[in-house]
Amino acid sequence: MARKAVAVRREEIVLAALDQVRARGIAGVRAADVAKALDISTALIFYHFGTLEALIIEAFRQAAERNLAVLREELARPGTASERLRAVLVLYGPTKPVAGWHLWIEAGAAAMRDAELREVVQRLDLRWRDAVASLITEGVAAGEFRCPDPHGTAWRLTALLDGLAVQVVAREGTVTAADCARWVEQATAHELGTAVDGTGECGWY
Repeated sequence: MARKAVAVRREEIVLAALDQVRARGIAGVRAADVAKALDISTALIFYHFGTLEALIIEAFRQAAERNLAVLREELARPGTASERLRAVLVLYGPTKPVAGWHLWIEAGAAAMRDAELREVVQRLDLRWRDAVASLITEGVAAGEFRCPDPHGTAWRLTALLDGLAVQVVAREGTVTAADCARWVEQATAHELGTAVDGTGECGWY
């Protein structure tokens, strides 16, 4: 049987590692389980990635980059800054599966004990926040928003979503997806000086 190309084999290992993270959490991932899922030796995993920690970091990086590719598609769509910001906040939030919040929460917890993973998590996280800040700045310039501090607003809105994501994803039953959507709508309207309808919502979600 012909050997698989290096890139193909690495991709298989990364995907298997992600499955293990989803099933067991980062702390529970073992090279032996990844190898068993692919019917390969653990030596082959270490040949391609060196260490289990390096594999997990690469797996998270690739998963996050796929999320960011969806973000780039939304940013490139035609439309007003307001329309694109709505779409990006929905993508960022925990009410849509594309964000992969289980993985982000796992990586965030593990990053407190792993400096290399922490650097990767922070760098990828900043790209989301920078995108939100850029859209708010664009909306202010176009007269769509009234916001004196786009950077601070971007951080406050995404931090709100971060906290709600923990409640929705990791503490089931404390906050519903509907609660999350309503509170983010209200916070966004307040931060951007946009109109709110009679229900207390601005209809973004």
